[in-house]
Amino acid sequence: MSRRLDPGLVRPADTAVLTMELQRGIVGPESLVPDLGERLRADGGVDAVRRLLAAARTAGVAVVHATVAHRPGGRRAGANAPILRRAEAMPEHLLTGSVSARVLAELGPEPGDVTVERSHGVTPFTGTELDATLRGLGVRTVVLVGVSLNMGIPGASMEAIGLGYRVVVPTDAVAGAPAEYAADVLRYTLRHLAWLSTVDEVVAAWS
Repeated sequence: MSRRLDPGLVRPADTAVLTMELQRGIVGPESLVPDLGERLRADGGVDAVRRLLAAARTAGVAVVHATVAHRPGGRRAGANAPILRRAEAMPEHLLTGSVSARVLAELGPEPGDVTVERSHGVTPFTGTELDATLRGLGVRTVVLVGVSLNMGIPGASMEAIGLGYRVVVPTDAVAGAPAEYAADVLRYTLRHLAWLSTVDEVVAAWS
C-alpha cells in the first residue's frame, strides 16, 4: 500500500511530526475506548511512534502533540455531534491538566516539543493555534501519527491539505477500530490524500 518515500518530502528543516490524541485518556490506562489503545499497542504502534519521535528529535525535526481536553468548571464547548454529546456525560474525563489528558509518558512531551490543545471539535486545526505554530516553525510537510483512522487522522489530513501542507502517514504508527475498517480507510481514502509510508522509511530519510 505504501509508495517509496522521496527523502525530499520529509526534509528536517521543513517537516514536523504531528501526534494526534496519543493521550492516556484516549489510548492509555484511562481510556474510555480501550479497543483503540489495545489495537494501537497490538500492532506495535506506540513503539513505532516512540522510535519516530526519537529520530525526529535527533534530526532536528519539529515534534508537535495535538491533544484534546476541556476546561474545568463549565460545559464542554460545542456538543454538536453525538461523540461530543457523549463526552459531556463524563465531565471529569480529559480535563485540562489532568492525568487522562496527558500524552503517553513514553512519547513525551520532551523539552523542545510543542503541545497544541483543542477544547472542541474533532480535528486539530480548527479553532486552535496549530496552523500558526507550524507556519512559525517553517513547516511544509506534516508526518501524521496517532489516532484514530476512524475520524481524527482523515480529518487532520484533509485540514492540513486545505491549508497547503503535504501529509505523510506512516501506516504502522496510526490505528483505528475495527482493524478491517482502519485498513479500508488507508486503502480507499488516505492513499489519495497522503503519502503512505512506514516509520522505518521516514527514519531512513532523516539518516
